[in-house]
Amino acid sequence: MTDLTSKEWQVKIEIDPNALIIDVRTPEEIEEGIIPSSVNIDVMDPEAFMEGIKSLDPNKNLYVYCRSGRRSAQACLILEQQGFGTTYNLLGGMLEWDGEIVEP
Repeated sequence: MTDLTSKEWQVKIEIDPNALIIDVRTPEEIEEGIIPSSVNIDVMDPEAFMEGIKSLDPNKNLYVYCRSGRRSAQACLILEQQGFGTTYNLLGGMLEWDGEIVEP
């Protein structure tokens, strides 16, 4: 797992053709808005999270975020334990995000 600031994250996503953005917040939290093109897999629901990651391409570079960066860091560790290679955690999560936000 690599921690990235909001600016670093935005730069990497723009130049990474292999990027997959994962929002690990709860359904209630995503109502506040999401980073464009993100897929929601709620890490607070362990069974649903483990089921949801089965459909992910293990060859993708996973950019993971939550509200503050804590749950996404945990999710990155779980993803790596499950065989996913490259994971990036958004430091500060949505609280620090200064990029585009869209409705889910």
